[in-house]
Amino acid sequence: MTEGMRAAVGAVTTTTVSVLPVFLTGALAVQISAELGFDPAGLGLVVALYFGISALASLPCGWLVERFGSGPTSRTAVTGAALVMGAVAAFAGSYAALMTILLVSAWCNVLGQLSSNLTLARYVPSARLGLSFGMKQSAIPLATLLSGLAVPTVALTVGWRWAYVMGAGLALAALLVTPRDTAGRVRTSAAHGERATAALSVIGIAAGLAAAAANALGIFLVASAVERGISPGLAGLTLTMGSVVGLTLRLANGWLADRRSGGHIAVVAGSLLLGAGGLALLAVPGAPALVIGTVLGFGLGWAWPGLLQFAVVRLNPSAPAAATSIVQAGVYAGGFIGPIGFGFIATHASFPAAWLTGATTMVVASAMMVVGRRMLVAHRVAREMTAAAPRISAAS
Repeated sequence: MTEGMRAAVGAVTTTTVSVLPVFLTGALAVQISAELGFDPAGLGLVVALYFGISALASLPCGWLVERFGSGPTSRTAVTGAALVMGAVAAFAGSYAALMTILLVSAWCNVLGQLSSNLTLARYVPSARLGLSFGMKQSAIPLATLLSGLAVPTVALTVGWRWAYVMGAGLALAALLVTPRDTAGRVRTSAAHGERATAALSVIGIAAGLAAAAANALGIFLVASAVERGISPGLAGLTLTMGSVVGLTLRLANGWLADRRSGGHIAVVAGSLLLGAGGLALLAVPGAPALVIGTVLGFGLGWAWPGLLQFAVVRLNPSAPAAATSIVQAGVYAGGFIGPIGFGFIATHASFPAAWLTGATTMVVASAMMVVGRRMLVAHRVAREMTAAAPRISAAS
């Protein structure tokens, strides 16, 4: 196995395992709540707080990854995820205990994501870097798939706690393929002024707004469709179709990125604009609008994270983990705010009003992506002019 291939496999594995505890909890919520006694609102609160803490942990974890390298931090994240799942199986005897374990472990997901970004940036050839980020972001749907399979195969046969035991074993086995830093690799940090922090912050806010709108798709799509008269079976199949479309286009975005010389953030902005149209269609009654809106929403409105991370890494090669941590903080913040805000609007107004609000939010996110891209271009031009000034002085 080549170094680049091993890096890609290690990054996908690390990302999948690191996010598995929270997705496993969502998939097993029916069985867990029957024993621990909490309702869907309790589950929503746990997930929202989990992503809120992840947002706070993003910048410190980015510094840790840059400081210690992708190998040690990947292994720490995977080992932490294994310990978390083992702790849930052994000690989650109440809703409060479950919440405490999951919230304390939020850093595992953040550290795994950012260490994987550094692994790909350091070891994957530039000609395949876009595809590798598409593969890494496909690890999140993969974690959802594994969590879903755990329900009929484990939770309904031997009990939900054994699903966490098996998840912990899977995480420990993943240590065999987690990235290992190569001797002689020089870890660098961005020079003062090299990282366009202001531009990245704008892009991070845009990513947060986009994530807030897109996160509602997986959570509220079925309930919204059923309330509008769509049969539960068709609504569920539509959600499955949307997940497949999103997974496919995450890979396609990465593959196409390797064949472009630039303009990746502009593509993200365009995708968000079309995705906003999909969310607006979900406010329209009828099965055709539901299907088309889901395809546009998942396929374009929620297939951009890998492409955005790839673009940020390409623009910040000296400190990829630190740079992507700024954007990831926005994505996690959106994961915290989005479900709460959407649920509030849907409860106190209507689902169509919530979808239209999400569409508007995604349009604003698209516009902010364009602003952030212009700031990045201006920063790059200014940096190139500063670097050229000494050479011009010497020549004269």
